[in-house]
Amino acid sequence: MFEDCDSEDRRLIVAARAGDRSAFDRLVADHASRLLGLSLRMLGEKSDAEDAVQNALSSAWLALYRFDQTKPVAPWLTTITINKCRDIMRRRRISRLLRFEAEDDANSIAHPDPHQEERLIIRQNLEFLQREIVRLPPKLKEPFILVVFDGRSHEEAAKILGISRKAVETRIYRARNFLREKFEII
Repeated sequence: MFEDCDSEDRRLIVAARAGDRSAFDRLVADHASRLLGLSLRMLGEKSDAEDAVQNALSSAWLALYRFDQTKPVAPWLTTITINKCRDIMRRRRISRLLRFEAEDDANSIAHPDPHQEERLIIRQNLEFLQREIVRLPPKLKEPFILVVFDGRSHEEAAKILGISRKAVETRIYRARNFLREKFEII
């Protein structure tokens, strides 16, 4: 929920602005795992997701003096993280274009198990879904991930992305339809 920055966050922000790195670390500690999950869903690769979060937190540290203390920290960090994910996705597209790289398909190694085939199918479906979410156009992927995986309301996602609530609803609807169509193919 969008709430005003609480007094503890304000105290940490003041200390961090004065150069106290440990205050900044405490300020962002509660958000790091959520931001990593968000980045992983957007990018699909753990190392890229970790890079995006690290870059986002570095950028937040450098931009802390511009942070409006009347606003909550979570949406600010989420916005920075989404922007870092966008940067990585742009670099990927350029890299693929320049090197003509084909995307790798995930290889699964089967384990001896009585329900091996069922688990393999489930895992393959989850991997397929993750790849398709990563392939969604950013304007569909961002609101979808914020609402479905990050647990944001449509209104919160709209504020973070700078679009209307109706645009968020429409884009999530289109993302779900796109994913549903992909699953009908397999």
